[in-house]
Amino acid sequence: MGRILAIDYGTKRTGLAVTDEMQIIASGLTTVDTKQLLEFLADYVSKEKVDKFVVGLPKQMDNTASESEVYIQKFLKQLEKALPQIPVERVDERFTSKMAFQTMIDSGLKKKQRKNKALVDEISATLILQSYLASF
Repeated sequence: MGRILAIDYGTKRTGLAVTDEMQIIASGLTTVDTKQLLEFLADYVSKEKVDKFVVGLPKQMDNTASESEVYIQKFLKQLEKALPQIPVERVDERFTSKMAFQTMIDSGLKKKQRKNKALVDEISATLILQSYLASF
């Protein structure tokens, strides 16, 4: 079995999370400058077996697509072209940023540490992945 890699896509930074090889535990991987994202993913899958990408699906409260979906669709086309052998699934990512911030508070991070947007993105990716794993 390979890993499942979750992507919390952003126009500036993208949070990444992965499962263990048994696909049981979701852990934050890193946050990558979005301009280097495809290169990072290609390098990662050359070193680790990845069975699937899980990409956040941003929705409004009324269930319509978020404005950022336009950018995500563009990225998904590039991803499919670069790594066509790895399937992509989408997961509703509503509230993940709020939940990530609350997780940081609950874990005792100081206010200065909670301002680290890269960490919020990585935690958001982890929450997306946990949500995906829980759906089985």
